[in-house]
Amino acid sequence: MKKLSKPAVNKVTTLKEAVNRFVHDGSYVSFGGIGDRTPTAAVHEVARQQKKGLRLASDTSVSYVHDSILIGLGLVESFEIAYNWGGIWGPDAVYRRALEKGIPKPIKLEEYSNFAMGMRLLAGSLGIPFMPVKSLLGSDIPVHNTRIKFMNDPYGGEPVALVPAANPEVAFIHVQRCDVMGNAHILGHLGNDDSLARAARNVVITTEEIVPTDEIRRNPNLTVIPYYCVDAVVKVPFASHGRGCPYYYSMDVPFGLQLAEQWGTEAGFNRWAEEWIFKVDDWDGYCRKIGWERLTRLAEVERRHQQYGEAR
Repeated sequence: MKKLSKPAVNKVTTLKEAVNRFVHDGSYVSFGGIGDRTPTAAVHEVARQQKKGLRLASDTSVSYVHDSILIGLGLVESFEIAYNWGGIWGPDAVYRRALEKGIPKPIKLEEYSNFAMGMRLLAGSLGIPFMPVKSLLGSDIPVHNTRIKFMNDPYGGEPVALVPAANPEVAFIHVQRCDVMGNAHILGHLGNDDSLARAARNVVITTEEIVPTDEIRRNPNLTVIPYYCVDAVVKVPFASHGRGCPYYYSMDVPFGLQLAEQWGTEAGFNRWAEEWIFKVDDWDGYCRKIGWERLTRLAEVERRHQQYGEAR
């Protein structure tokens, strides 16, 4: 895939417009983040617009705020995944129902290790067709995934596994701050979002705040994603709720624990989706429903215990 550099222009738009423009039925989509800093608002908007037959790719699918929402709504055709993670919230019943019982519909699963999925994105970012991975040797993963190939190292003769490059058609990545052109700062862990931004054909950045370019230039080492990778910039405060966003707000643990209970049945999940996705117009409506006071408390907790210092 040949990826063209994006221009240094104002790319600010709405989430509704970005999803409508870049996601279509059958699109190959990846949502960034790892544990925290998840683009949950973008997932909700894709669901709200009922984009169908999606092919998803994820190194870390974060339960209750990520790919499983789209799986539970029957919008996913296939899933390339390393693992599904619920953390303290517990196992993801929606994901298990789809894989074990085909509810609400069967999905085609293509499994990799975390490292192997990261190498797929790295290969995609470099414009090469595959990446050698030794850690899959002896694993059962290739038994169930015939896209993983084997060869002998032409230089040393040792066997290696080969994983194909991943080049999603669109990636949604949430960051703490960004300028209007798409120069994005990520504070804290990156996951594979640096590679994802370079591997995907189109990139939509959701950001807690939009800041002047001069502010971005104060700390250029934090500009993990440069403007030339980015197609759209959307300001979406608290876009990772109920997960957290490092240095901005903490994970909403009580909210997540009750999600696990509600998602325990298909009917329970559908009631939740109707209430929290389809009966609100957008993410701002979701935040009003959660309550700005509650969200502000999550921000206060995070900033009390984690403050990011910068040289001025």
